[in-house]
Parts: sequence; C-alpha cells; structure tokens
Amino acid sequence: MVSLPPVPAERHEIGFDVDVLFGAVPNRQLDASLEAVAAQQKGHGIRRGLLASLRGALFDVSSGNDETRKATELQKRFVPVGTVDIRDALGAEDEIGRLAEAGTRVLRLFPPEQWAEPVSPGLVHIIDTAIAHGLVLLTSGDFSQFWRAFAGRGARVCFLDVHAYRVSDFVVMARREPGFVASTRMLVGPDSIERIAGEVGAHHLAYGSRTPLHDVMPSALRLRMSGLNDQEWQQVAGGTAGAWLGEAQ
Repeated sequence: MVSLPPVPAERHEIGFDVDVLFGAVPNRQLDASLEAVAAQQKGHGIRRGLLASLRGALFDVSSGNDETRKATELQKRFVPVGTVDIRDALGAEDEIGRLAEAGTRVLRLFPPEQWAEPVSPGLVHIIDTAIAHGLVLLTSGDFSQFWRAFAGRGARVCFLDVHAYRVSDFVVMARREPGFVASTRMLVGPDSIERIAGEVGAHHLAYGSRTPLHDVMPSALRLRMSGLNDQEWQQVAGGTAGAWLGEAQ
C-alpha cells in the first residue's frame, strides 16, 4: 500500500470554496440541507464558500434566491450566490437587477442543467446583463462548448467544469481573457493545476468542490498536495474568490 506524504500544516485550511450548493434535490437520499453542507465543509477544513440554491437552479429562481439570502444570514461561513433561469432571459433581466440591488456579487449559471444551448441568444443576453451590473459569473458546462458565450465581453467568470483534458484549451483562452478562471475540481491530472498556474498565473484558478453533490476529499487533497508554491497555493485556496468580493488576501 502506497502512503501519501503528510499535508503541510499551512495547507490544512482552504479559505474559499467557489462551488457549493444546498437545498431541494430530486434525489431524496442526499442530504443537501444547509446544516449538512456546512458540516461537510467544516469537516474538510474549508473556511468559507460561495453558496447557491438548488431550488433556484432546478425549480424556482425567485424563491431559491430568497432561500440563499436567508441561509447566508444564518451561516456566516457562506456568501450568497444568485441564479437565474436561462430559458427565461426576459425574466432574468429583472432578477439580476433585484439581486444586484440586494448586494449580491456573484451569479451562477446552470446551462446544461437548464438545457441551454452554448451560444443561445438568451444565455448571451444574461451574461451581458450580469456584466453590466458588475457581477462575477460562475458556470457549469464543458469549457470547450461554453467558452464562446463569455469571450470578448470582459467577463469575470469561473468555469466550474474544466476537465484535466481541457487544460490546454483553457490556457489558450486565459491568455486572451484576463477574467477567465478554472475551478480545480476536475483538474485531477498529475500536473493540471500546476500547468495552469505556470502558464497563466494562479489567479486563473479557484478551489471548488461541488459540495454536497460530489465527494469533497479528492479535490481538497489534490489541492493540498499540489506542487504550487506557497503564494500560488494561497491564491487558489482563497485569494481568487476573495478578490471577486473585494477582500484583501
């Protein structure tokens, strides 16, 4: 049995997780309650998270966003993330305005889950509206399909599903797009995280776990055992997300 080297003490706490969900899920065997999600994050040494509502993504946008706002008032470890229904771009205009007025800084998009085409007019319009309100964007979906809708717009966007096989594609685009960021969740290759940091800088990376839909351990351990230097590690583990929120590292 191969034993892993010990995790450095200074890497025990991950400052920010940019990919956290809670609430209503079709799979009733999964406990996605706020309390369960907070316990998972705490148990894996994650201090804070960007939290979005599954209710908002899958069922009802307005009540889901209200649910997120209330949840983050109860759990100070979480920062509220809004969402919209890409299939209703006109309704999304009003919801984005409502979120921005309430002080929300981050908007999460669910294109595959909402059956949105990669460059649909509605998706592009929602992206432009969010950018006009100064919002940072998080998005699920294969990077090779969805990058086009965000390119050339000055978007600050974290692609939550960048796979190790798409590292080169991401690097090529990040060279042109200073606001493009990749979540580390699927960057499980032996040098995926390190290569992105080396090619375009650690500020193009942010830690994400997709709690509670995915096991937190692999992504957290991969980041903790990465070959990043201390400054790069702090950037990925919390500095990138902190900068979105106007917080000093």
